Formats: sequence, C-alpha cells, structure tokens
Amino acid sequence: MTEQLRFRNLTLGYDRHPAVHHLDGAVRSGALMAVVGPNGAGKSTLFKGVVGAIKPLAGGIERNGVRPEDIAYLPQVAEIERNFPIAVYDMVAMGLWHRKGLLGGIGARDRHAIEHAIETVGLSGFEQRAIGTLSGGQMQRMLFARLLLQDARVIVLDEPFNAIDTKTCADLLVLVQRWHSEQRTVLSAMHDLELVKAHFPETLLLAREPVAWGATADVLTPDNMRKARHMCEAFDERAEACVVPEAV
Repeated sequence: MTEQLRFRNLTLGYDRHPAVHHLDGAVRSGALMAVVGPNGAGKSTLFKGVVGAIKPLAGGIERNGVRPEDIAYLPQVAEIERNFPIAVYDMVAMGLWHRKGLLGGIGARDRHAIEHAIETVGLSGFEQRAIGTLSGGQMQRMLFARLLLQDARVIVLDEPFNAIDTKTCADLLVLVQRWHSEQRTVLSAMHDLELVKAHFPETLLLAREPVAWGATADVLTPDNMRKARHMCEAFDERAEACVVPEAV
C-alpha cells in the first residue's frame, strides 16, 4: 500500500483544548474514505489538520510529498461567506489560484477550463449570477466546479452533501466516483450513513478518538455506533491536551 497520509499519535484542537485525540493510521493513495461520527466528534478539526489550517497539539501528519497545492479543500457551506460580491464565474476561477498566483493572467485555455467545469456541474448560464442568489444545491455545484479546476491529488470534503436536493447529491457523487477512478485520494466527512454504505468502501469512525477504521461494513456496526455516541457524550470539553508517553 502506498501511503498518502500517515497520522502518528495525532492530537488536534484549539487553545490547547483537544478535539481529536491520539489518531494513528494511514490513508492509502487513491483511497475513497468517509469520516463519520456524532456531532462534535472532531471531523472538521481533523480535516483542518490535514490541509494545514491548524497545527497538531501533539503527534503529527506525514503527507508523503503532497504539497499544499496538491490538496483541494471544500469546507462546510456554513463557512462560505455568501454575501461576498462575486459572480459564479469568478468564484470557480479561484480554483486556478495555486497554478496562476494572485495576479496571474487567465488565458484562452484557462477560460475554456472554467467554462467546462461550470458546464460539468450543471451551472451553464449561471456564470454572471452573484453567489448570494444561489440555492444550497447550486452553491455546492459551484464549489465542486472550483475543485475540478484545482486538479488536486488529495481532495478533502467536509459534509459536501448536507442540505442539498437529491438530484444535486447524485450528480456530485458522480464526480466523487470519477476522482476515485482517477486514483485521487478522497476524504469526505459524512452524515448520511446510507450514502456512506453505498458509495464509500472505507470509513473512519471518529468520536474525538478513533473508534474503528477499515472496510465500511466492518466499521458501521451498531456496537461501534453506540460506542461513538457514548464517547462523545463523556468527553470533557475543558480537558487539557494530553500526550501519550513514549514507550521506553
């Protein structure tokens, strides 16, 4: 197995208060993996650690040659400022930022790529629409178009299918499967366990600490789900970051 990401006793959190404890394991290159768990389980925190938005409190993440521009990150829709005065076309074009730079010019080939990405997600005709006028499903289609332009080796999706219509969910799942067929590594925080069972062969069940990690059918058992709920309910929000002593 070629490892794309390796977590070594990883603890992540904010202001020294941990949200993810002692995660060990590897994500293989080309994996299609769901990360599930109760609300407050640490899924978003883990993804922020993967993309480098926060630093570990303890342990670390080995990205095995993956540079920041090799990781495409889709945060939860609630984190997107919908009132920002920008059109769909310009928001999608931001997917070229890592290759073009802040002031890089957009040529004919780039414009074609932008238009093709917008067409692929079913938003042709919306290019000049302000993003604040989009529905939830249209907003998510636009953000997936931006991901297409990033052309990244690792794609990190935080709850990409929440609060969108069934048709949009199905269309975007086709893109996820396409990335998987292209041997890209895809991690997705998921809430709908039926979608996970149908489309994601690997799952990490998280409850501040790892509960189970492996083949989806082996992870999403009633006993594991019960254990995850109990672990989150018992977690002390005021706890300080802790470090597992190294073996002598």
